Amino acid sequence: MPVNNELVGREFPPTAPYLVGREKVREFARAVFADAPQHTDVEAARAAGYADVVAPPTFAMVVQDLTLQQLLAEPDSGIVLARTIHAEQRFAYTRPIVAGDELTAQLAVTGIRTLGGNAMITSDATITDGDGAHVVTATSVLLVGSDATDEEAK
Repeated sequence: MPVNNELVGREFPPTAPYLVGREKVREFARAVFADAPQHTDVEAARAAGYADVVAPPTFAMVVQDLTLQQLLAEPDSGIVLARTIHAEQRFAYTRPIVAGDELTAQLAVTGIRTLGGNAMITSDATITDGDGAHVVTATSVLLVGSDATDEEAK
């Protein structure tokens, strides 16, 4: 089954709130080799004007993943995980993510482009804080390979 073009414009329900933990930020910073002190040291973060440790920019993927799971679970999507790769990622921040933030995300599929039987699905996850203020929009492009067999592709 090919990717369903009717996904474009589809919005998913907001995720349950995700409480950003200090240790999760520290773990993520270590995993991505973000060694600036504000990512692991509360006092360094406070000296820089933040209430707590600051998540590296790519930490938004942790929250965005909750929305992508919604998309991948859609029975009519035509997306087969075994043929899917994460092709592109962008972030547009209003402010950094800080430990203690309670974040909610909502996904919207913004485009599908077909290339030689493959599909590129673009989606935006709008991530807001507990007050409903925008924190970051995380844009992903998933590349879903064709379901053609090797013989059909020749």
